[in-house]
Amino acid sequence: VQLQASGGGLVQAGVSLRLSCAASGRTFSTYTMGWFRQAPGKEREFVAAISWSSGINTRYADSVKGRFTISRDNAKNTVYLQMSSLNPEDTAVYYCAARRGFSTVVAGSEYDYWGQGTLVTVSS
Repeated sequence: VQLQASGGGLVQAGVSLRLSCAASGRTFSTYTMGWFRQAPGKEREFVAAISWSSGINTRYADSVKGRFTISRDNAKNTVYLQMSSLNPEDTAVYYCAARRGFSTVVAGSEYDYWGQGTLVTVSS
């Protein structure tokens, strides 16, 4: 499966932004989807994940819990990351990823496919 992330940009602190990740193929609903981010000079970190099919299970990093929401639209082969109350610490390149399997794991090594990333810059 190929993944294409979009929606990044330069925003001010406190605003909201929605990232999208479009997937190719007809088996999108069978993949658990995740969002990761990598800030300058830092390692990649887990942000959020949503289980396959209906997306009944979601998981969030503590740093974004209550501010970010992950969702999926299987009819559009797209996963979203709605981000609110953004702050400068959220500045990073955001990557979407897909894995076979139901579990919303946080380890990037458990994901099979990765998108190219979209840059989010939050100014204070």
